[in-house]
Amino acid sequence: MSAQRQIVLDTETTGLEVGEGHRIIEIGCVELINRRVTAKNFHHYLNPERAIDAGAQEVHGIGNDFLADKPRFGEIVASLLDYLRGAELVIHNAAFDVGFLDRELERAGAAERIAQICTVVDTVSMARRLHPGQKASLDALCKRYGVDNSNRDLHGALLDARLLADVYLAMTGGQSALVLDRDPAGDRGGGGTALEGLRELLASADAPLRVIRADAEELAAHRERLGGIAKKSGGKLLWSQEPGIENRES
Repeated sequence: MSAQRQIVLDTETTGLEVGEGHRIIEIGCVELINRRVTAKNFHHYLNPERAIDAGAQEVHGIGNDFLADKPRFGEIVASLLDYLRGAELVIHNAAFDVGFLDRELERAGAAERIAQICTVVDTVSMARRLHPGQKASLDALCKRYGVDNSNRDLHGALLDARLLADVYLAMTGGQSALVLDRDPAGDRGGGGTALEGLRELLASADAPLRVIRADAEELAAHRERLGGIAKKSGGKLLWSQEPGIENRES
């Protein structure tokens, strides 16, 4: 069976509207192989060649002076496409990020767009299906799923991708408790608050998931419970075909 490769992606931009010429200034990606975080991140700050809106800078804290010596999008486009190709992208509010990425690809003269090289999962849509009427922001989901976002004073693409990876794994039912090594200095010049490594089992994408099987006592309790359900349902229990559990009234 081939490995499942997912990329949790986030961007920061000069402003909210791609149609007004706003640009990407940071891309952060975290790789998941078979639902395990690897050490193969993709992270770049980018020179947008335009001014950053004051409102946007209040959100992410990134200024034009910091970005002056950073590469342009066209300089990293080939490595970005190679990294993303064939993966399933996990993005919070995917339409926003994909819209900006496709516009940057167009500017850079790339022939492909995101939908041609990746499938996309939108965690905002997923959260609204799972929790209708509830807030679907990343901060709200971190609180709901017990993900520590206490170091998220400002938005950052790599930090937010790491938090979203943890939230996504919790939302989809497994391996949710990632261990984060954080940079206490929080220096944005060094990538901000960061997950520098994973501990124990999560350190290896190739390590098998630990399977804990029920013991004899637990199996007996399970069979007894199913037998009771079979009796109360008038023989309509469809779940178990185990010997000793009859799907009818006794």
